[in-house]
Amino acid sequence: MAPSTTCSVRLVSEKSRIVILRELLAAGREQLEERFEVESLGLDATRPEMLAAAKGADALVSDLTFSVDGELLDAAGPGLKVVANYGVGYDNVDLEASASRGVTVTNTPDALTNATAELALALAMAAARDLPQAEEDLRAGRWKGWDPRRWRGFELSGATIGVVGAGRIGARFMELVSGFGGDRLYTSRSPKSELESRHAAERVDLDELLSRSDLISLHLPGGAGTRHLIDEQALGLMKPTAVLVNTGRGTLIDSKALIHALEEDRLGAAGLDVFEGEPALDPGFLTAPRVALAPHIGSATYRSRDEMARIVAANVTAVLEGREPPNRV
Repeated sequence: MAPSTTCSVRLVSEKSRIVILRELLAAGREQLEERFEVESLGLDATRPEMLAAAKGADALVSDLTFSVDGELLDAAGPGLKVVANYGVGYDNVDLEASASRGVTVTNTPDALTNATAELALALAMAAARDLPQAEEDLRAGRWKGWDPRRWRGFELSGATIGVVGAGRIGARFMELVSGFGGDRLYTSRSPKSELESRHAAERVDLDELLSRSDLISLHLPGGAGTRHLIDEQALGLMKPTAVLVNTGRGTLIDSKALIHALEEDRLGAAGLDVFEGEPALDPGFLTAPRVALAPHIGSATYRSRDEMARIVAANVTAVLEGREPPNRV
């Protein structure tokens, strides 16, 4: 009896080898394990271990914590077909080097839109009300009762809110803050008619947004074109009561300049989920006043991280089966 079509496909698929260079949650990993040979290196994988394991891989699963460059691509060899990035950002992947080797690069947009926008709002509110310092004082036993002078912050009701980068996440953030009233400003490479009609948002240049906004939320990718977009000069344009939030990439902000602005009371507050050189961060952030910090948890919800893992599996499977992946970069 001739083998069934299903069996034939499975036998062919099993020849493909996938290397998860760090970690992929079970929601996606188990889908891949049903069809392919899968090796997962774990969160503590070193660069030499990645280079060794990549040899002969048909697919690599990467994330933003390390660079996928020509060296890693060459270590995998000519059989490599796809690099599936576990995240919406892909500035960690050398797209030119990948394209020159015929390697498809994919990412996981949409799945983390709500989670990241919600965290941006949480950081904005925590920073505006100086919640980290109030909690620290409470836990340390420094609360001695109601004091009208302590822990005063900024209200967001009626605030002018500026969104820098009105893509999926920035647009969702604007929707979430719509209940605060006030004006809405945004920067974008092209006009966003839906934002303008639904939220009466006004498209302005960056300098105008910085100077007019009470709350500024950054939603841009990393890379040379956006490095230190918020520097000493940009901070100087902001109101001394403004709240700055960053859930995009740590490289968007000059860390030293921001720390000095907070220490010198030239900025109201800051909420940060991302940092230059993470997981390391400038120690000045740990002592700076009126700053809310989170360890890059923008997508860290059960729903979002599992869906991202499933999208990784769908992207890898499509490429290895000769189909167009759902999320080609």
